[in-house]
Amino acid sequence: MFKNVIRTLNSLGGVRLFSQKVARPLRQKKPKADGNSIQSFVDVRQLRVVGGAGGDGCISFLRLWSNEYAGPDGGDGGHGGHVIFQASTNVHDLNNVPTSVKANNGENGSNNDCHGKNANHYVIEVPVGTIIKDASGKVKGDLHTQGLMFIAAKGGAGGKGNHFYISDTEQAPKICEYGAKGEELEYIIEVRSMAHIGLIGFPNAGKSTLLRAISRARPKVAPYPFTTLKPHLGIIQYEDYEQIAVADLPGLIPDSHKNKGLGIQFLKHTERCMALVYVIDASLDEFYDHLEILQYELDKFYENFKNKSQLVVANKIDIPKARQNAAEMQKILQLPVVPVSAKTGENIAALLREMKIIYDNNNTEEEEE
Repeated sequence: MFKNVIRTLNSLGGVRLFSQKVARPLRQKKPKADGNSIQSFVDVRQLRVVGGAGGDGCISFLRLWSNEYAGPDGGDGGHGGHVIFQASTNVHDLNNVPTSVKANNGENGSNNDCHGKNANHYVIEVPVGTIIKDASGKVKGDLHTQGLMFIAAKGGAGGKGNHFYISDTEQAPKICEYGAKGEELEYIIEVRSMAHIGLIGFPNAGKSTLLRAISRARPKVAPYPFTTLKPHLGIIQYEDYEQIAVADLPGLIPDSHKNKGLGIQFLKHTERCMALVYVIDASLDEFYDHLEILQYELDKFYENFKNKSQLVVANKIDIPKARQNAAEMQKILQLPVVPVSAKTGENIAALLREMKIIYDNNNTEEEEE
C-alpha cells in the first residue's frame, strides 16, 4: 500500500517513518473560533433550474430621405443563457447552490439590423465528484474531473427579425419570431467525493475530537452517541502547498448498509474518498470487533473498498489501558496503526505525516496511470 517506507514500532506502539521525505503540516496561524461549527457539510441539494428565454425578433423598415423603400431591417433576438454546473476545486460542498436558479434572457432585436445580445450563462460551481440526478432519481451526469461541465437547462433561441424573412416573392415581410422559452427542469445533486480522507468509526470513538485536533473544523463534541448528525470537513495544509481534506463521517453501527442508524446516507461518501481512516476507541476490550464490523459494513455497501489506502487510528491513548491495547493492535492487525490521543494531541504529528504519505502515493499512482 505504501511505497519505500520503513516503519518501526516506537514506545507508543506507533509508527516512525525514515526513508521517505514528507512535507510537514503547517502551523495554524489563525485561532479557532469559540463554540461549535454553525455550518455543516451540505452534500445533497434539490433545485429547480430555468434557462433564459430568447429575445424577440424585431419588425422594422429602414427609412432614408433618399430611398423610402430601403427595405426591412429588423434584427434577431439574442439567445437566452444556459444554466451550467461546473466541477471546481474552489468549493467543497453544495452550500453555495441556491434552490431555484434562472438564467438571464436574451435581448430583443432592434432596427438597423441590430441583433440582440446573447445572455451570459449562469454557471454554478459544484465540488469535483458531484452526481447529478433528475427528479426521478436517474443519474444524468457525473462531474468527476476538474472543469467538467453539465448543461442543466438550455436557454431559448432568439427569434428572427423580419429581415430574415426577405425572399424573392416577399420583399417587405411584416413578420418576426418570438424568442423561445428556456428549459425548466428539476435536479437532485449530491456530492460523492467530499474529501481525500474519511474518518470512519463507531459513535463516541473520538472522530470529531480528532478532526478538531488536526484542523480548524469545529464539529460538536459531546459524551453521547450520534453527536455528529451531518458530516464535517477539515482542511490540513502542508509546507509543499498541498491541502488534504478530511471528513468526519457520522458514526456507523452494525447493519448500516441496511440503512440502520444514519445508514447509507453517509456510507456513500466513502466510495470516492482517497483513503479510509478507522478511528477506534482503544480503551475498549472489543476494539478488534469494532474494526471487523466497520470493514464488513463497507464490504456490503461496495466491494472495492479494499483497494483503497487504509489506516487505523488507535484513539484515547491518554488512558493507560488504551495505550496497552494500541500496542496489541500493532501486533495483530495487518493495517498500519497510529496510536494518538485526540484529547491531548499526543502523536498527532505522526498521524498527519501518515496522511500526507497516503495522499502523495495515491497521486503518484494516478499520474502513472
